[in-house]
Amino acid sequence: MQGRLSAWLVKHGIIHRSLGFDYQGIETLQIKPEDWHSIAVILYVYGYNYLRSQCAYDVAPGGLLASVYHLTRLEYGVDQPEEVCIKVFTPRGNPRIPSVFWVWKSVDFQERESYDMLGILYENHPRLKRILMPESWIGWPLRKDYIAPNFYEIQDAH
Repeated sequence: MQGRLSAWLVKHGIIHRSLGFDYQGIETLQIKPEDWHSIAVILYVYGYNYLRSQCAYDVAPGGLLASVYHLTRLEYGVDQPEEVCIKVFTPRGNPRIPSVFWVWKSVDFQERESYDMLGILYENHPRLKRILMPESWIGWPLRKDYIAPNFYEIQDAH
């Protein structure tokens, strides 16, 4: 089933894939990494002026990584703002997604956290560095194939 935004994108020749609706009725769309930045600009101009949240997850061990964006159209006098969920999948071997920092500044720390935990490189992010783990940390703790270092071995080394 195609939602309102998906129909609008199709009408304007913008490539995407509809993933249906979530349990709250929010339309979910899949965008290719190479198309994400230009589509983000289009969505902003279309009225999605608020990035509610960004997160990322590991789809399956050895599989794709996903970056998820929840966008909202905030308009004066509208009680029920329109929302959309965007998913951008990237291969774990070279996980690169354009940063949308220059579209929605509020994504700053959220993309940094996704980088820190999953290793997704958000291209053109102005400060992409670890935010939760020490700079010396090796690996990406939220990947399903991550092997955590033995805490006792680390303590013995000091």
